Amino acid sequence: MTPKGPVGSPNPNMPPKKGPKFNIYWIYGLFLLALIALNFWGKDFTHNVKEESFQSINSRFISKNWVDSMVVYGKSVDVFLDKDSLKLPVNATLLKSLNNNLKGPQYSFTIGNVETFRDDMTEAQKNANLDQRIQVTYTEDAKSGWLGFIIQFILPIVLMIGLFILIMRKMSGGSGGGPGGIFNIGKSKAQLFDKGTKVNITFNDVAGLDEAKVEVMEVVDFLKNPKKYTALGGKIPKGCLLVGPPGTGKTLLAKAMAGEAQVPFFSMSGSDFVEMFVGVGASRVRDLFKQAREKSPCIIFIDEIDAIGRARGKNQMMSNDERENTLNQLLVEMDGFAGDSGIIVLAATNRPDVLDAALLRPGRFDRQISIDIPDLAGREDIFKVHLKGLKKSSDLDVHKLAAQTPGFAGADIANVCNEAALIAARKGKSEVNLDDFNDAIDRIIGGLEKRTKIISPEEKKVIAYHEAGHAVSGWFLEYAYPLVKVTIVPRGDAALGYAQYLPKEKYLTLKEELEDRMAMALGGRVVEELVFKKISTGALSDLQQVTKMAYAMVSIYGMNDKLGNISFYDPQSEGGFQKPYSEETGRLIDDEVRLLSAKAYERVKKLLTEKMPEVKIIAEQLLEKEVLFKDDLERLIGKRPWDEHQVFEDIIQATIPDTIAPSPESTTPTV
Repeated sequence: MTPKGPVGSPNPNMPPKKGPKFNIYWIYGLFLLALIALNFWGKDFTHNVKEESFQSINSRFISKNWVDSMVVYGKSVDVFLDKDSLKLPVNATLLKSLNNNLKGPQYSFTIGNVETFRDDMTEAQKNANLDQRIQVTYTEDAKSGWLGFIIQFILPIVLMIGLFILIMRKMSGGSGGGPGGIFNIGKSKAQLFDKGTKVNITFNDVAGLDEAKVEVMEVVDFLKNPKKYTALGGKIPKGCLLVGPPGTGKTLLAKAMAGEAQVPFFSMSGSDFVEMFVGVGASRVRDLFKQAREKSPCIIFIDEIDAIGRARGKNQMMSNDERENTLNQLLVEMDGFAGDSGIIVLAATNRPDVLDAALLRPGRFDRQISIDIPDLAGREDIFKVHLKGLKKSSDLDVHKLAAQTPGFAGADIANVCNEAALIAARKGKSEVNLDDFNDAIDRIIGGLEKRTKIISPEEKKVIAYHEAGHAVSGWFLEYAYPLVKVTIVPRGDAALGYAQYLPKEKYLTLKEELEDRMAMALGGRVVEELVFKKISTGALSDLQQVTKMAYAMVSIYGMNDKLGNISFYDPQSEGGFQKPYSEETGRLIDDEVRLLSAKAYERVKKLLTEKMPEVKIIAEQLLEKEVLFKDDLERLIGKRPWDEHQVFEDIIQATIPDTIAPSPESTTPTV
């Protein structure tokens, strides 16, 4: 197959040229080398002049009256011999050695200063008894010929012209004239993927986003078959906004769209519009849509659009007129007085709550395609995509891997597969098995394992009982997450041990579940108090979780009797300085949060006092083995009594909610 030429060349089927590319700087370099050569050997090129001393010239020529004249250039003296004397038969050999140079100068010598030279010449002519004195011309200029003229006059002009051309080329963005120079600073930086451009990512590389893929493919179909939709009176949508948490595959979906679409595809980031110069952002928006109109029908993809699409006038103290001007120009281009047809704007963001309302209205971004964290089936499909390039063991259970990674986005799963391959290679294995994936998941969740960290036996015992408190309290609390693994091996920067749980994937959370999770989080500190009669700093992350859940219950989800069914959470507020409640209500919220934490602490303290034998068994086994799994706990303290709990499912069947609220794990209280 013959390789094609570059896109945009006169003959794309022509093989690309090989070899070094021409560069204008080569000419500059050759010109400079020529000047250096002339500087060193210029005298040989201008005159056939021989260097002699004054004494030699005096004895050979002045004393014989063969010198016609001399010219003094500063400290250099040129000697012009008499033509008639050179034609004498006795000087035939001399004239031949001078290459028949009768015009002169034939010789030159250097002097110390002019006054001494005058005295020496007067004495030399007096000793020679010359009838006619030698004509000596003195000039203040340095010795120069045509080379000197070039160096003094022409070379500075040439250098100035060359410097001007170089600056202009740099300002215009280099020899290609592309964006980046000061004259092209208002040009769009969008990367064009045309029909001849090959993108290696297709929709086969996108897994777990079936609904989003259908929506995106329909956008392409709008452009390829517009009559199919306009025949029924429908209009082609102006824009589609991909919304979802980081790592869920928004940009990947856009790349696959560029690889699959048979229309021109412009791609750029939202930050590419903003520059330090005023008016550049709006100019680049105009230029982008100008290029798009020339390529219509086409698609424009703007990644991280929140860089220019933030709501206007929200925070006057940190207002940015340049960014707002860019947004205004984008609003006009998408749906202004002069409407465009055949251009669809595709954008991606993980902050839809900060976007301007005018940008989200129908007529601009008609569709919002939600790309959420994948569910169990989606994670399984994503694992299958990323496992294609790995040498995995034949008995690897992909479904089990998907079940062990709840809440993982597509980027997280890709990282898990890569880490598993690196761990297997580090161990010298020929294939990647389930143990490697378990180690990779632990590496990502808890951090790097640090078995070399020196921990005293006393501290290790405290850590073991702390983690045993978490494990036992979660084992016997009704709504707690099922335990997967508990370990006292240090990981990361601060984790001296951790317990891994497998949360159930659902969209609603009961009040009782939050209370049990708070109690389970406080189980480690409770055991420290019960066993050692002291508490440590090891419960820092546990206290952070408890505080977060308590404030969410009181101020967001309305799960408090004193405050009632009130939520003070405003997802549209962006770091507002005013609280939506009074100081008295704020104190009440703080008091209720402390009361919730205290109740959870007393609950788990009562539970662990009763289950202290089980705590000691788990702690001793952790000190011995360092890692315990669910099967080990079942063997040591019996099966978990609440595994078959069906209360939540019964509530769901009896109640049909109006809306599905986000889970508290994905919400940060703003109190």
